[in-house]
Order: sequence, then C-alpha cells, then structure tokens
Amino acid sequence: MGSLVHVKEATIVTPSESTPTRVLSLSALDSQLFLRFTIEYLLVYKAHPGLDQRATTARVKAALAKALVPYYPLAGRVRAKPDGSGGLEVVCRAQGALFIEAGSDHSVIEFEKAPRFVTQWRKLLSFHVADVLKGAPPLVVQLTWLKDGNAALGVGFNHCLCDGIGSAEFLNSFAELAASSSTKFSEFKFKPKPIWDRHLLNPASFKPTRNNNSNINNNSLSHPEFNRVPDLCGFLARFSNERLVPTSFIFNKTSLNELKKVAISTSRLSELNYTSFEVLSAHIWRSWARALNLPSNQTLKLLFSTNVRDRVKPSLPSGYYGNAFVLGCAQTSVKELTEKGLGYATMLVKRAKERVDSELVKSVVESVSQGRASPDSVGVLILSQWSRLGLDKVDFGMGRPVNVGPICCDRYCLLLPVFNQTDAVKAMVAVPTTAAQRYEHLVRSFCS
Repeated sequence: MGSLVHVKEATIVTPSESTPTRVLSLSALDSQLFLRFTIEYLLVYKAHPGLDQRATTARVKAALAKALVPYYPLAGRVRAKPDGSGGLEVVCRAQGALFIEAGSDHSVIEFEKAPRFVTQWRKLLSFHVADVLKGAPPLVVQLTWLKDGNAALGVGFNHCLCDGIGSAEFLNSFAELAASSSTKFSEFKFKPKPIWDRHLLNPASFKPTRNNNSNINNNSLSHPEFNRVPDLCGFLARFSNERLVPTSFIFNKTSLNELKKVAISTSRLSELNYTSFEVLSAHIWRSWARALNLPSNQTLKLLFSTNVRDRVKPSLPSGYYGNAFVLGCAQTSVKELTEKGLGYATMLVKRAKERVDSELVKSVVESVSQGRASPDSVGVLILSQWSRLGLDKVDFGMGRPVNVGPICCDRYCLLLPVFNQTDAVKAMVAVPTTAAQRYEHLVRSFCS
C-alpha cells in the first residue's frame, strides 16, 4: 500500500518577468534516446518550530516564478525536431512549470531508511511524466507537508534539458531566492549565471583531429557502453519479473578507508592511488554481481556518468546546465569480477574514468548524433553520483535537507549525500528479491 498524499493545489507557474519567445535546439548529448525520462529528486526538511506553512509555500512558489526568468527553457516544452533528424528542441513561450502543494501521512523519520518497496514515495511527486516529448511541463515541483509539520520537496526535471549538475545549480538558486525573499529580484545574483550554448556539444563544435577520418559507424568498437552483449541468464526478464527490494547502506570515512586498504592489498603496485568513488563503486558492483549468482561467462558492465565540463577542449563555460556527461564503462566477466578481488574491479573503474577525454567525448557526440547509439541493459549496473552535486545544500529557509534521495528507488544505484557527514556516502539500489539478503550481507563486508 502506498502513502496517503492529498493534493491541495496544482498550478502552472510562469516566469515572473517576460522571457524570450523562441525555439532552442538541444545538443546531441541532450537528444540521446536513453535520456528521455525525468530526473526525480526527493529532499526532506526538518521545519523550524512555528514555521508558517502558508507563507513558506507562497515564498517557494514566488521563487519558482523568479528562477524561471533566466532558466526560461525550463518553462518551455520539449519536442522532436520536425526535420526528422532525431534531434530535440524546446519551444519557449513561457508555458510554465507545474507547482503542487500537498499534505501527507508520512513523518520525517521514515526517510532515514530505504523505502519498503520501490514506489512507496511515488506520490510525493504526484505528476509522473510517461513521455517527456508529449507536451508535459519539463519541470515539476511538489511541496508536501508531512504529518509531523516537516516538509518534503519532490522535483522532476526533463533529463533532456539538464543533467545532475545543471539541475542542482538551478535548485540552489531557486532555494536561495525563496530563502532571501526580501532581496530585490533585480539585485539577486545567480551563481553561476545559467548558460545555454548547447551548440558546444554538437559535432560541428569539435575541431578536426587525428581521428577525423575514422569511420563513424565503427565507433562502437571504442564504445563498450553502446555494444550489445549476449543475455546468457535471462538477465532482463529477472529484473522485469521479480519484485525489486530497495536497499541502502551508509559508508562513512572509516569504511571508505577500509575499502581502499582492501583494494590496494589486492592490486598491482602500479595501481595504488584510488579515490573513494573508485573503490566504493567497485565494491558495490562486485557485491551486486555476487548476490545475483549469474553464470561465470556472463559479461557485466558498470556504467557511470562522467562530467566532461573540464575534460573537453576548450572547457565548457561555468553555468552550462545541459547534459555534459558521457558514460564511463567498466566491463568484465562474472568470473573475473567475483574472483579477482576488489583491486581488480577498482582498477577497471579507474581506467574507465581515465579514458574520458576530449577525443572520446567527440567520438560519443558523433556516435549519438549519427548512429543513434544507446547503451544496452543486459548485464548492466548503472551508477550515478548524486553525493557531489550540491543537493545537500539546497536550503529554502528551512535549513539543509536531512535526507536527499530519489522519488523511487530503482535498479540504478545512487550514491547520496548524508546529512551532517561530509565524508560519508549512502548507496541506494533496488535488487531482485532472491538476491536482496545476500547483497546486503556482501555490501556490509569489506573482505577482498
């Protein structure tokens, strides 16, 4: 049974000042097939005693209208380009974002644990967009007042318009506008100032290189994330047919250091410098693979987003809020991943990160714009690092969120920030019922 959420009001909020009327092209990376969904955040707040809920709702709503002035494409509507190229564009006519106010029987303490089932918190963002190209608002904000007087903010972004970094920059500016409502809007400084410039991640923007004469159709040879692998075990059917169980586990600084020691002890001497992300993602990947009990010859991939803002040449301008990431891909067999130790898996992640440079980004841009390349799902664990986006700083005047996570815990693994623990990370992922108990045991044990 889901939560009881009562919607009090649902309104379209338009920019508070006039904005340009135009059609803007989205980039090749924005237009990728696998990004045509909604990023859904859930931020939970402990309200100050005596907080005026009505006044707070009004402040948040007014701040949204102001934030949509420089971020006016978020008040537009995304559609496929009429030329049939497969690219996307956003029609900007100040159509508006959707704002919802609601009440719920949830209390703040419930969000400290993983949800009992994948969709338990679904109604905290009541408006679910099934097809992001069918005229829905690309931004939905729902402020839900909990039964204990605290608050939950659900936010949905059309992923075609922005990535995690871009959406977090918007949320921090939006929240600052709400918290500093006494400041004149004309004097408010957006930090950073939002930049559109989507042409910078189109093929024509990349200078000719040594690989310029290569056959674009052969790009898949250097892009394992787009290659198809055989499904030797009914992998996709298992994730479709079995009930998924949400899990979450907090790794503090001590446990992350312990994982680094294990990784180093099982590595070659040349691979001694590992980041927390590298060892943690490798540990989660191995635990997941071992828990699923897959055939030893099944090919597995760990896909993770890699920010390219400073990896392309020239680097992208500060405030670029479009999709500016490519997928790092670590790939190996079940046998090698589970038997070779944490150091081996960590090395694969490290090398996948190091592959991402301006040349690789250019190649990805060409692949997705001409070949409509898209990642496969067979044997894949997708991991996304929300812990470094700045979501933990989004303060609407109620303090920083005590919990940051997704609306729905799914088969994608999220690394989340932990309230008042800057060095800690919460890993949240849903796994098939038959693997859940073993996964939770393995992810808690730091052996090689």
